[in-house]
Amino acid sequence: MPDPLLPDPRLIEKLFTRFEADKPDPKTELDFINPYTLVVAVALSAQTTDKAVNKATKPLFDLAYNPFDMVALGEEKLSAMIASIGLYRTKAKNVIKLSQILIDSYGGQVPLNRDALMALPGVGRKTASVVLNELNIEPAIAVDTHVYRVSHRLGIADATTPDKVEAQLMAIIPQKWLTRAHHWLILHGRYTCVARKPICESCIVADLCPKIGV
Repeated sequence: MPDPLLPDPRLIEKLFTRFEADKPDPKTELDFINPYTLVVAVALSAQTTDKAVNKATKPLFDLAYNPFDMVALGEEKLSAMIASIGLYRTKAKNVIKLSQILIDSYGGQVPLNRDALMALPGVGRKTASVVLNELNIEPAIAVDTHVYRVSHRLGIADATTPDKVEAQLMAIIPQKWLTRAHHWLILHGRYTCVARKPICESCIVADLCPKIGV
């Protein structure tokens, strides 16, 4: 069960009204072509910046933007193409494995449900949440380090694990914002509410933050 936190609904309304006014239609910063390349890009992004992933996947997706071409490319060539990102050997192995499963079990298509996605090698709950949310299949909030940090600093979550923070956020954020809340919190943490020295002077919700200047 998530830890008992019930932030003032008026705070939630003010926060997300401002986020919406600032960025009405936020999107992932990962480049992708179709559901398959989205799954691959998100899986490759673990412990790696989106910018680094995009740099690696641009030439990769020119050659292989479906599981058939990816399997034909092979693990060795894939490893070489993504060698600039963290954990590239393990990621290459997983991408080839998940691509073969998609071919064998789903006719080369990506199954757009959580259980099937999470059963793929290298695809955990966070990756599945990002994919389902980005494709407007299922509202989800993937809790990475940015979302975890920002939600705690703003006082809208206090749980101690990503899964529990996700449960708290899903319970308190109104439906009208759920599919976009994930992006707002990530982008805010990536560019404004950064880990070491938050840029409070340019924060659009600074006056609502209980930890301004932390």
